[in-house]
Amino acid sequence: MTDLSALVPYIPYIAGAIMVLAIGVGVRKVPGELVVLMITAFIDMLGLLMVIPLLPFYALRLGGGGAVVGLLVSSFSIAQLISAPLWGRFSDRWGRRPALLVALAASAIAYVIFGFADSLVVLFLSRIVQGAGGGTVGVIQAYVADSTRPEDRAKSLGWLSAATNLGVAIGPVLGSSAAVLGASLVAAGRIGDSVGRAAPGLIAALLCVVNMGFAWRYLRESHDAANTPRAKQGASTKAVLRVITHSAEPAPRLIWIYAISIGAFQGTMSILALLLAAKFAVTENTIGYFFSYIGTLSVVARAVILGKAVDHFGEARLARIGLVFMAVGLAALPLAPTLWWLALAIALLPLGTAFTFPCVTAMLSRVIPSAERGLYMGVQQTFGGVSRVIFPIVLGFSFDALGHGVPFWISATLVFATIFLGLGMDGYVKRSGMEQTA
Repeated sequence: MTDLSALVPYIPYIAGAIMVLAIGVGVRKVPGELVVLMITAFIDMLGLLMVIPLLPFYALRLGGGGAVVGLLVSSFSIAQLISAPLWGRFSDRWGRRPALLVALAASAIAYVIFGFADSLVVLFLSRIVQGAGGGTVGVIQAYVADSTRPEDRAKSLGWLSAATNLGVAIGPVLGSSAAVLGASLVAAGRIGDSVGRAAPGLIAALLCVVNMGFAWRYLRESHDAANTPRAKQGASTKAVLRVITHSAEPAPRLIWIYAISIGAFQGTMSILALLLAAKFAVTENTIGYFFSYIGTLSVVARAVILGKAVDHFGEARLARIGLVFMAVGLAALPLAPTLWWLALAIALLPLGTAFTFPCVTAMLSRVIPSAERGLYMGVQQTFGGVSRVIFPIVLGFSFDALGHGVPFWISATLVFATIFLGLGMDGYVKRSGMEQTA
């Protein structure tokens, strides 16, 4: 860390200035109805990223290793996997707004449990509670699709993800600062040891409560549930099976691309702290700066670059470019000899995810009927949840048993393979867009 130590005190200010500039450039193009959702998503992600980078260090302190960290991440995804289609159907029937409010309440409870976790069992419980409320990602995506024209959905999803990645950039630094503050207050004798350790979780829970009040007051309902035909009994199961049995169709192909690539990305992110700790002596007090770097680049990519890139390349081609960036970045991470090379490898990941996920989700919204939008967005999250269960477990065990670089190379290979699933999608998306416009 010696060649970076002189810059560490200034990283939050540099990152903040870049993000404010990026958001300032892009926010003028954001439709008004999405601004409130962006603020809600930002605060939600701010709380989440306060605790995620600390999770591996909490696990290590309680006696876990790479495999336990992978299981902790997967426990969230298992709960999310089970709840995602249910949330999708709930939002189609009752509206997007109630689903989001319940999810925020679940997150607040989970953060309190996380803060006071004194064993791995309690730590697992906090992840399960949050995962149960975290199945609403598809609901948020359906909200965006409800509110925008088909040709603008990739950009709108990019603006939304720019807001969430602003939380990704700020949250880890805030979480590390909360941990330091809690320890300082304990050392000064102002609070008890258990409350001091719980500081990041308690502050994240408070943010959720504030966010609930904001969403209750300002977030409008985007979905006319009363005039939408109800999904038939067993629709979730049929939709899931169709993705498996009709994998050559456009919608299943897009769902498979999303599931494999997001599983590979998030699986490697779950053990990134362990790689950095082993190779560059990163600690829980400094890990936040690395996630802040990723978040800052993500904000810039989504708020400034994505819209122009979609106009120039189109959604299908840009998604393939993003997959190439992700694959190269993942493969290069464990090979970086210095922090500066590491920074270049990491930079490819936020660019790759910014180009891939909004475009894939936008294309999916075009090829499914509007009455089933929440359902299929939930199904996408179901398959993403399965991969987020499998990848952290497999990669965590690989990290411990096969070597620190193996998990990243496995992920890179699979991400590169998904490029072939997207071949030929360009023409179909154009036809679908013309049909919806007509």
